[in-house]
Amino acid sequence: MFFAETSLRVRYVETDQMGYSHHSNYIIYYEYGRVEALRSLGMSYKALEDSGVMMPVIDSGSRYLKPALYDDEIKIQITVPELPSVRMKFEYKLFVNEILINKGYTTLAFVNMKSGRPMRAPESMMKLLTPFYE
Repeated sequence: MFFAETSLRVRYVETDQMGYSHHSNYIIYYEYGRVEALRSLGMSYKALEDSGVMMPVIDSGSRYLKPALYDDEIKIQITVPELPSVRMKFEYKLFVNEILINKGYTTLAFVNMKSGRPMRAPESMMKLLTPFYE
């Protein structure tokens, strides 16, 4: 199973009147984690798009356990639980000071940018991910 980890800090602009990171930010935190996870594999969203592949989010979910506050450092753990095919699922765990504050997931589809139709995961991505599932 593929696993990656990255971190970010809660910026003041992301907080609400209570001083909490607003719930709408978590999908952005997931995207940040997902992009960095792919980058750690040697793959970028830009390279995928340049090759004619886009990956829209088709499903997402989130469970808020504890708030993140301004200037907290959030550690994001990203897991890809299974080898992708036409879809790719990412699971996320967010921690502040080793305390789990949020769990979530996103499912993305591989789509041919020219036709707008679903497609299988690019071979270049499969070559990078397959060793994690053998």
